[in-house]
Amino acid sequence: MADFLTHFSIIPDPRVDRNKKYPLMEILFLCMAAGISGAEGWEEIEDFGEHRLEWLRQFLPYRRGIPRHDTIARVMSRLDTKVLQQCFIAWVQDVVVLSERTVVAIDGKTVRRSFRDGDRKSAIHMVNAWASENQVSLGQLKVDGKTNEIKAIPELLSLLAVKGCIITIDAMGCQTAIAEQIIGKKA
Repeated sequence: MADFLTHFSIIPDPRVDRNKKYPLMEILFLCMAAGISGAEGWEEIEDFGEHRLEWLRQFLPYRRGIPRHDTIARVMSRLDTKVLQQCFIAWVQDVVVLSERTVVAIDGKTVRRSFRDGDRKSAIHMVNAWASENQVSLGQLKVDGKTNEIKAIPELLSLLAVKGCIITIDAMGCQTAIAEQIIGKKA
């Protein structure tokens, strides 16, 4: 828990003091734990918290219980996503030990059910770095579309500590500059 608090405590709380009924760290930890457990959406995060409140209290007080899903959504939507992403990647790299020759698969994915019903073209595309041996995502970046993966891969690689790892990328990502960056990171 100390590692989580160390990494995420730098995230500025966008709320004014009178609106801080629930501590930001409690909301962040709830979202992280629920997300890892497979919760999809704010209501499922709230349900996770309600059903596992005693477990959550082993790590943080949750004196006021679990916030409603609309509160969770409102707080999370106001956070600086770049800072949140950097904190998450740093935390994952701190808690996940990558052994020599671990395979890290970098690949683009379309997020399931992320499109609007009337417009399937608005789906969210992500570039993800997956550590196969550890079964964990080391980081991911949102991209505008499938063709922008080439631009996102170097940015994602710059955030990761992959020394000694084997990096796999599909044919689209096999670019000279990307290969040079991987070699430069001693992967």
